[in-house]
Amino acid sequence: MISIDPKNIEVPQLHRYLLGAVGPRPIAFASTMDRNKVSNLAPFSFFNAFSANPPILVFSPARSGRTNTTKDTYNNVKELPEVVINVVNYNLVHQMSLASSPYPSNIDEFVKSGLTPIASELVKPFRIKESPVQFECRVNQVIELGEQGGAGNLIICEVLKIHICKEVLDEKGMIDQHKIDLVSRMGGNWYCRAEENSMFEIPKPITTCGIGYDELPQDILNSQILTANNLGQLAGIESIPNETDVNEYKLLELSELFLSLEDDAQQLEIEIHKKAKLLLEENLLEEAWLTLLSFNN
Repeated sequence: MISIDPKNIEVPQLHRYLLGAVGPRPIAFASTMDRNKVSNLAPFSFFNAFSANPPILVFSPARSGRTNTTKDTYNNVKELPEVVINVVNYNLVHQMSLASSPYPSNIDEFVKSGLTPIASELVKPFRIKESPVQFECRVNQVIELGEQGGAGNLIICEVLKIHICKEVLDEKGMIDQHKIDLVSRMGGNWYCRAEENSMFEIPKPITTCGIGYDELPQDILNSQILTANNLGQLAGIESIPNETDVNEYKLLELSELFLSLEDDAQQLEIEIHKKAKLLLEENLLEEAWLTLLSFNN
């Protein structure tokens, strides 16, 4: 590995390291308005949600690394402390990118990007009609993190109203992660699309406790097939399957494999671990355990 002291490299290089490593990052497509009621649209990937009660979103329009000037978005919220944070999905990603162009402050990015402004209900800046979720926000605080080029400015926003397109909701009225089709920023010119091939589920251990890495059997810990990540997945089970369940699964699902390699225990163990790895990739945790435990039963 290389080790870097941030104070010993140029800011542009440090910036690239940060953006290349910290990602994918959600995008705040911020709509603001200046004192002359000129609209501004700009995307920021230094952004996330930080509280639900009260509902708080924070994004950071940094000072220019080249000129040390502040963004129009920053200037606008200092004059009018209101913002609409619009969520970016794949359908509007190119228009979003266009809006990030360095247009003069008197230019309306709604016009340049071809996006449709619609009136907000509680704040003055417009919402983006094409965005699947729009957050009307009051700016509670602006925290300047520095005075040099590249320094961030944290804009702490309280959500006053949320608008959600019905087409992205599931049958329970919640946002369907497949329907919303979100995009996020990576390093350089790269983006990431949250679609079926890039998403996977891991049940949250909020009310349950996995057995832990330290409780894994030694032969599984020593596996030449399973990765450390696989072992972490196995360690998330609440309790190891009992011997009866293992024997039943072995008879029903693994008998052919055991018969084919009954004279080669070493190769059998390898094949058992390969099969368990495939099951883990399909998030079939219990079946993977039953497969692994069958080797010594």
